[in-house]
Amino acid sequence: MDEVTLDWAGRIAEAELRELLPRRWLHSRGVAGRAEELGRLLRMDAELLTAAAILHDVGYAPRLAITGFHPLDGARFLRDEHGAGEQLTRLVANHSFALLEAEERGLREALATEFPLSDDPLLVDALVYCDMTTTPDGGRTTARGRVTEIVGRYGADSVVGRFIRRAAPEIFSSVERIEAVLAAQPR
Repeated sequence: MDEVTLDWAGRIAEAELRELLPRRWLHSRGVAGRAEELGRLLRMDAELLTAAAILHDVGYAPRLAITGFHPLDGARFLRDEHGAGEQLTRLVANHSFALLEAEERGLREALATEFPLSDDPLLVDALVYCDMTTTPDGGRTTARGRVTEIVGRYGADSVVGRFIRRAAPEIFSSVERIEAVLAAQPR
């Protein structure tokens, strides 16, 4: 991954989200901003994390919503239309414990078969952290605040509401792991 790829990722996300889903675009930009900061601090694959962050919600774009499950639709779009690499598509497909939502939607097998979870747990946790500490408008929040906001927006009994309540303990654990790593960084 390099700056050229980051520019490519940003152009794709902007083209798919900015006009039709401006709030989703603001969120994606906010998540990418968090990823840039985090990648530098943790000395990890910052470009890959930031590319996954800006693209994580691209599957919400109306023309891409084939299954209606944005992680799978987005990853398929990136793979099939853009030839995106396996690491990137796997992160997009599995962001923020998407496998649990895939279960709710009857898509677990498709997601797990096409896009197995990344084998880099720090990168997975980092993307969860960036997504789940960013508001729909791109601002900062806590993971607990974000989960509460999602349940409030979708409703507790909706597919997303059920998923996010099931995923909440895992989300909070991911965020806590990243916060612990950040706290251990020299200042």
